[in-house]
Amino acid sequence: MSDLPRKAAILGAGVIGSGWLARLIDSGVACSVFDPAPNAEAKIAPVLDNAERAAAALIDAPRPAKGAWSLVGSIAEAVAGADLIVEAVPERLDVKHATYREIEAANTDGIIASSTSGFRPSVLQEGMARPERLIVAHPFNPVYLLPLVEIVGGAATDKAVIDRAMALYTELGMKPLHLKVEIDAFVADRLMEALWREALWLVKDGVATTQEIDDAIRYGCGLRWAQMGTFQTFHIAGGEAGMRHFMEQFGPALAWPWTKLMDVPEMTPELVDRIAEQSVTQADGRTPRDLEKIRDDNLVAILKALRGTGWGAGQVLADHEARLRGK
Repeated sequence: MSDLPRKAAILGAGVIGSGWLARLIDSGVACSVFDPAPNAEAKIAPVLDNAERAAAALIDAPRPAKGAWSLVGSIAEAVAGADLIVEAVPERLDVKHATYREIEAANTDGIIASSTSGFRPSVLQEGMARPERLIVAHPFNPVYLLPLVEIVGGAATDKAVIDRAMALYTELGMKPLHLKVEIDAFVADRLMEALWREALWLVKDGVATTQEIDDAIRYGCGLRWAQMGTFQTFHIAGGEAGMRHFMEQFGPALAWPWTKLMDVPEMTPELVDRIAEQSVTQADGRTPRDLEKIRDDNLVAILKALRGTGWGAGQVLADHEARLRGK
């Protein structure tokens, strides 16, 4: 029996909402999309094109027929009959609460899954008539390629809703990570924020350019992170004695004044200009759309390589293909 929803509603057709649409319809799920922007369809089209291009190169298994989708004129129309309601509206609490009120007036049963990157689900649940069906399902861009989705329940969330969500996102070919403790910005964004803070200081202080910082990551630690993360990488770095030896050897360095993680440089116009100009130079004439295709090609290659070793995100891909072959 499939754990996929019969119908999904997507509220908000930005980068994240469109990415969810691409992943859902590629799994054969019918979707209704609401976005009040007059150019909503124009925002969605290139994301779906990129997603199809990537999936065709990545998936080595029979893919189901695409789910039908349509843009509709209201939240009520979008959520009618939906088993899964993807909330991908702007990161404003008042907007999200207003959206939930409209959802609850038109749909009483579907899982409400917020794509928020920062708000705790208990905060989102405030004022809801049925808060037990709301979760955070925080994805990563591009949603149609990256498997991680952080699943977080609030104080009122029903455990059965969490269980349904874990099964649903697994069948979508993702790696749902159930975070059992609520915290602002969850886990992955807090880690990325720490790196981002240090990178901003390195640019501001003239230590390195945006390209030099990105090169330090993509040619070094980023390749290790892609398949082992931080702790397992450091466990290996400790040699035969493992993490204990690593901590004994390098732990004292944590007291050295290397980083400024608790401080952020003032985002002056001069610093913003410097970062923006260096980023344009780094792009070397490529548009963001060009870079999206390069990003997707690189991710496809990495995921397929990891599939060959049965490791990390590659194992998630292999499991998803096995499910597709079994249908």
